[in-house]
Amino acid sequence: MLQIDALPAFSDNYIWLLQDTTQKRCAVVDPGDAAPVLNWLKHHPEWALSDILVTHHHHDHVGGVEQLHTTTGAKVWGPALENIPARQVPLNDNDVINVLGIEFKVFLVPGHTLGHIAYYHADVSKPLLFSGDTLFAAGCGRLFEGTPEQMHHSLSRLAALPAHTEVYCTHEYTQSNLRFAQAVEPNNPDIADRVAQVAAWRDAGKISLPSSIALELRTNPFLRVNEISVKEKADEWNKRDNDSPSAVFASLRSWKDKF
Repeated sequence: MLQIDALPAFSDNYIWLLQDTTQKRCAVVDPGDAAPVLNWLKHHPEWALSDILVTHHHHDHVGGVEQLHTTTGAKVWGPALENIPARQVPLNDNDVINVLGIEFKVFLVPGHTLGHIAYYHADVSKPLLFSGDTLFAAGCGRLFEGTPEQMHHSLSRLAALPAHTEVYCTHEYTQSNLRFAQAVEPNNPDIADRVAQVAAWRDAGKISLPSSIALELRTNPFLRVNEISVKEKADEWNKRDNDSPSAVFASLRSWKDKF
């Protein structure tokens, strides 16, 4: 049985802790800081960290990898196209790996960085996606290295996953992303409902994740570039006819960067 918890790091990062409750083995996703993981292991001495999954090379995702690997001997998996500290297994698009007895498929999703990957577990009843900084709750990552066309393609690939896929991204950006979503679609009732729900969660000290593909398709403007109202807002922002979905995406991303 797999249990997933969030270990907060820095101001708004989450290190996802995957726990095999039968074997008392665990794995972490994107440990930008070793301290929260080591603290958890200290308070759970019967558990062993067996694996470290990395989505991309930014420091707030890899800063704790080397220390955790040295301290625990955990195997480090990461994108083949990026320089990942202590990486032992380089991963490419469509690779299939086994972690904690669970199969994950690797997706290459360039845009935020050129070698960014996501991890997808295709369980029939509860599929899981660890999307790093590509797909956020109600948003997407900035384009530090890739092009709008690349990111649009990456997001489209993730959006095609089963609707009930649980989405585990790596930052608590949901409220700020929803403010932008409301600017793009002020009359979208699903966005309004989500704003209220997330506000209640955050006021109660709860995190806003995981999301789901279904929820993102209803409320994330970056997955809704084919909607006429979204295109109209994108056209209004950059004062042109954005004549393709990737052009609409590019306009929205430019707008969000300055929002």
